[in-house]
Amino acid sequence: MRYGKFFAAILLLVFCLAVSGTSMASVEVKMSYNGPADVDNNAVHLYAVNFKKLVEEGTGGEVTIRLFPDSQLGNEEERMELLTKQGMNQPVINVASFAGVAPVFPEIYASAVPFMFDSYEAAHLFFDESRYWNRAREEFHQRTGAYLLEAVEEGGFLAFTNNKKEIRTADDFKGLRFRGMDEGQVILFESFGASGTPIPWTELYMALKSGVVDGQMNPAMYIKMGSLYEVQKYLTLANIQYSDQFLVINGDLLDSLPAEQRSVIIEAAKKANALNRQAMQDADQKDIDFLVEKGMIAYAPNHDEMETLRKAGQPAYVEWLKAKVGQDWLDLALECARNANEKSK
Repeated sequence: MRYGKFFAAILLLVFCLAVSGTSMASVEVKMSYNGPADVDNNAVHLYAVNFKKLVEEGTGGEVTIRLFPDSQLGNEEERMELLTKQGMNQPVINVASFAGVAPVFPEIYASAVPFMFDSYEAAHLFFDESRYWNRAREEFHQRTGAYLLEAVEEGGFLAFTNNKKEIRTADDFKGLRFRGMDEGQVILFESFGASGTPIPWTELYMALKSGVVDGQMNPAMYIKMGSLYEVQKYLTLANIQYSDQFLVINGDLLDSLPAEQRSVIIEAAKKANALNRQAMQDADQKDIDFLVEKGMIAYAPNHDEMETLRKAGQPAYVEWLKAKVGQDWLDLALECARNANEKSK
């Protein structure tokens, strides 16, 4: 009888191991992000769709990605908390904005100083190979246990718009009133001699139409999406800030996978981002053309004009950011951005 129980226990153990082995061979990963499941109007969803396809094809279906758009797994901070919990019970990938990453890694704001990048190419070099980005990824992993894989391009550079006059240099801002999305934007406008007023996106159109503010800043796709061209005349393509979010994956999940599957996921993250970069640049120019067709006057400042914006706007913004980020991170990010600008010429 005792031998029978012993063999039964052995069989049960073998069965459990077999089931465990089967479950490890096929892993379903939840991927969460903001915005609707719309590849034409949500760049992050486009990224997720391509990433899912590349991972599933590359692993022969052994790793499957289940998409959760529209913040279905919680808001930014809730999703990051879920992802950074350790253990295989958290097979989660998240595309997080600055609002999701900054609470656990505020130094990420050093990558968003206004007028850092002269071009898409410079921004890509910065987020592909700079010392800042390598250090950021290492520090993020040490603090959270999770992996920061990619800076996902989600739209064109932010641009200024207003309904009073064409803006070419920093002096042209004097006396104008702008909507500031956050404290940093308000400080930026004030550094130009304008005023900044926090206004929610949902109230922006009416604020511009009624003259509460004269202008705002957003990528062309958002200006189009919000029909702001109906209440704005001038569009200044000043490459204010690169528009991106961040692909983050649970550390225990990635570490638990066989080396070949890990490589597939990391490569899929890069390939999907390359596809997004091309799609966003194409879409950005189309959106700018659309705005011009609707009657907006677009202007791209030359090098000397950009320098007036950089010299007026960066110091005040950097000073504000020091307390959040630290001087060493700011210095490193700005140095790497300068190097990327030079290399991309």
